[in-house]
Amino acid sequence: MKRKSILVAPVLAILLNTSLNAEQFSISNLSLKQAIEEISKKSNMPYMVDGKLLDGKKAPNINNVEGVENALNEILKDTNLKATIEDGTILIREKAIGQGTVLEPISVNEKSLNATEDTGSYTLGSINTATKLNISLKETPQSLSVITKQRIEDQGLKSITEVLEQTPGISVQSLGTNRYAILSRGGYPISSYQFDGIPTYSDSGTQNVSQGLVDTAIYDHIEVLRGATGLTTGAGEPSGTINMVRKKPTKDFQASVEGTIGSWDLYRTMLDVSSALNEDGSIRGRMVSSYQTNESFRDYLEKEKKVFYGVVEADITDTTLLRVGVDYQDNNIKGGAGQGFILFYDDGSRTNFSRSHNYSAKWSNENIKAYNTFATIEQDLKNEWKLKTSINYMKGDKDWTSAEASWGFFNKYTGDGIRLYGGEGEAEQTQKGFDTSIDGPFKLFGREHQFIGGFSYSKYHNTHMPFDDISGVEGRSINYYTWGNDTSKPINNGKLYDWNSIITQKGTYLATRLNPIDDLSLIVGARFSKYENDDSWEWMPSLSSNNSKTNFDEKATTPYAGIVYDLTDEHSIYASYTSIFQPQNNRDRNGNMLDPREGNNYEIGYKNELFGGSLNSSIALYRLNQDKLAVADGGYFIPGTTTGASKAINGTQTEGIDIEITGELIEDMNIQASYTYSQTKDQNDNRIRTIYPKHIAKIWTTYKLDKLTLGGGTNWQSKMFMDTESWQLPNTRLYAEQKSYVTVNLMAKYDFSKNLSGQININNIFDKKYLSSLDDVFYTGDYGDPMNASLTLKYKF
Repeated sequence: MKRKSILVAPVLAILLNTSLNAEQFSISNLSLKQAIEEISKKSNMPYMVDGKLLDGKKAPNINNVEGVENALNEILKDTNLKATIEDGTILIREKAIGQGTVLEPISVNEKSLNATEDTGSYTLGSINTATKLNISLKETPQSLSVITKQRIEDQGLKSITEVLEQTPGISVQSLGTNRYAILSRGGYPISSYQFDGIPTYSDSGTQNVSQGLVDTAIYDHIEVLRGATGLTTGAGEPSGTINMVRKKPTKDFQASVEGTIGSWDLYRTMLDVSSALNEDGSIRGRMVSSYQTNESFRDYLEKEKKVFYGVVEADITDTTLLRVGVDYQDNNIKGGAGQGFILFYDDGSRTNFSRSHNYSAKWSNENIKAYNTFATIEQDLKNEWKLKTSINYMKGDKDWTSAEASWGFFNKYTGDGIRLYGGEGEAEQTQKGFDTSIDGPFKLFGREHQFIGGFSYSKYHNTHMPFDDISGVEGRSINYYTWGNDTSKPINNGKLYDWNSIITQKGTYLATRLNPIDDLSLIVGARFSKYENDDSWEWMPSLSSNNSKTNFDEKATTPYAGIVYDLTDEHSIYASYTSIFQPQNNRDRNGNMLDPREGNNYEIGYKNELFGGSLNSSIALYRLNQDKLAVADGGYFIPGTTTGASKAINGTQTEGIDIEITGELIEDMNIQASYTYSQTKDQNDNRIRTIYPKHIAKIWTTYKLDKLTLGGGTNWQSKMFMDTESWQLPNTRLYAEQKSYVTVNLMAKYDFSKNLSGQININNIFDKKYLSSLDDVFYTGDYGDPMNASLTLKYKF
């Protein structure tokens, strides 16, 4: 470090003295390195330290500590480090003298402050999924949950779907081998997935590119907002939004390799490397790769997954950061199915298959590839204002060849009466996302407030292309008991039809957080959106009378309002309102597209941040009112297809309560516990969406005993059921239920050294047999996983 002139130092000292004593600092759930970075950024002073001195250290939580020196002393008090300020630079050294500590400058990287990696925490400092304003969970007037990297590692969660199974208030229902319904708040599906805040759309029907299959290897944490998100996403379900936050590069070299073996021949490896790419660390890079193969508790089912992620981050100037990257995932599934197994015989009574039962042809195969390329540029402006622009381009390809015995009902005695779904086909999907915004503080009437304004654009294009199978696999009648999971393969005679769905959305959003008096904040905003949906169905040859095309174009304004009152520094109460606007791709029995769904979302609640933010808890009560809600039109199909038809109903109402506690309950003990009550009723006060349980409770906790960490938890849900009828079985009610059940999961981790650790996870330890899903469109279901275990060894370099 080049020393300043001794004549300048006294002047700097005088100038700094005021700011050192004026600033107040609060640190919550950060690693020691991140805490120093935050103090450095807020005080506008660079710092210098040997990065190795900070490795693996967690900062204690501090709250409103005044002065830079006092804040540094507080976060370093339990370490062998000390901080001094010389010529406007923070110097971190070992307390012992003569140990040859080498000082290395480290650039301030504000973008890493929300990373959960290496913090050991189950909580997150700030979040912007609900309002796009960077505010804490306590300051956000909606229900939010975060699954941090530590929680992901503790439970060995390998996919986003596995993460969501452990997320408060979420019900994950398998619709087949690789299709999932992610349900929340009264049974509404979540279709909005974000990559680093850029929205993408998940089609619950074809799921040609399923975000639920995404691997967790490349993500730092997952944010789940429950409730309507019209301000940030425009059109969308009132169920919520899932934001997947990618890992970021680090200046200091870090690397890890891990290997996992487990039940059903699970083999998995992962490599994660991050480092500076030049001498001063202004360019940084990270690479993550993973490979996994496994069989299943289900006969004949095999899976293979390849993952790659690369990202480069550069400090273009002192105030400009550029980040570009790519991720790729390749899923190959053999012996899989697009539906669940048949729940009913032809007399309406229930089937009772074993969990190992496979209802697909042994040769069925599905391959799904997904590519994401992305870039972000962030420009710090004067007076703490910031300009941010992000783009994301996703491309997916899928091809399949299949036959599965899940169409209709068969005789329990003879096995006759069932037909095959199947055939061969291809699908392509592209999603383009763009967002640019400016945000910062401003003063009005002597008080400081926050503002954000921006523009976003997204375009979803899904092409579904089944082939004309002249062998007649689709609809072939078989005997369920004797077909032996084998039949002749499809013979491709060209495309059967092109189904193109193009959804384009443009929106301008504005939001401000006003602080009219102490302890009270008002968040008001609105989004002005234009939504276009072009949906076409073209059979081959193109002169077919079943061809259809629908164009939908509508503008909508989505207001948002929230109020938060701080009872104390740790406790707050809030209320919020947002409107609901959701165009629907559902078609009725005549092939006509249903009108958009509209409604309102109301929520009130209480939140707290205890122990400096290391423990968060919340209680929320909410109500959703909606009209034109699409529900299954039991027994009817869209003309010319095998897709179930829908109908619209008005006057639906969803009410519920969310309770959650997350964080460090006592020293070395992490916990995430939640309870959810929710149900949806129609205008006649009859409960609908009954495949979503009324009650869901989840708890997971770990306790660290020196080198040994022990953990465990339970997932419980109340009864879910379907009660419907089918035109194929006149005068017959079809009723299926899964009674309330609980599963128990355990883990143990041992740190053999600073670098090497081993971990064992056991899921569903009592081997509970249960239905994880009920499908009231195709009258099918699926089983949850039996008891399974995995062993992971991880080495950090």
